[in-house]
Amino acid sequence: MKYTAVLLSLGLLLLFNSSCKKTKASKEPMLTVVTTPAANSTNLNLLGPNFPLTVEITSVMPAKGVKIDITANIDGSAGTPYFTSSNTTSAPQNDYTITNTPTGKTCVVNITVSSQSDAGNVWKGQYRYSSK
Repeated sequence: MKYTAVLLSLGLLLLFNSSCKKTKASKEPMLTVVTTPAANSTNLNLLGPNFPLTVEITSVMPAKGVKIDITANIDGSAGTPYFTSSNTTSAPQNDYTITNTPTGKTCVVNITVSSQSDAGNVWKGQYRYSSK
């Protein structure tokens, strides 16, 4: 009887232990990014319709580089963005031009920078602007 209880306990322990997944901690420094215009800023009544955007990775560049995704949409709109860009790079400074900005509307630009080496290492930022 005691032998059966011990075997049952060991079996449960092995089952529980095998179902626990251990995650490997990332050794990659978290991404830090500086944008121009600055993330979380609001820039109203600018001359347009095209606007420069610089995305600078200020942390150590991941071994496989980063993916930069940019979308621009009218603030509050769930429709198709009027501007999108997606590219992978190992360059610390990346320059873009937001095109086709509608006039008289507040717009939001969303920027996502993702490590190509570690899917959990992601930086997100956004800013708002409008064109005269």
